[in-house]
Amino acid sequence: MPTTRLLLVTGETIDVAGVLEDVAKELENATRSSAGALAWFNQAADGRMAVNPAHVVTIRREDE
Repeated sequence: MPTTRLLLVTGETIDVAGVLEDVAKELENATRSSAGALAWFNQAADGRMAVNPAHVVTIRREDE
């Protein structure tokens, strides 16, 4: 399964399951939604998680 790495403003990185384009689209959709909307992802290592798109600095494709 392809993995995408999110870099947060705190310096923490999170690897989520999914191709870069799909992860970017999910973050964009949450940003366009109501204030405080979260983007939901399957974490590559251990389950489901939500991310505030305003806290994401960069996203990049990881090795498949």
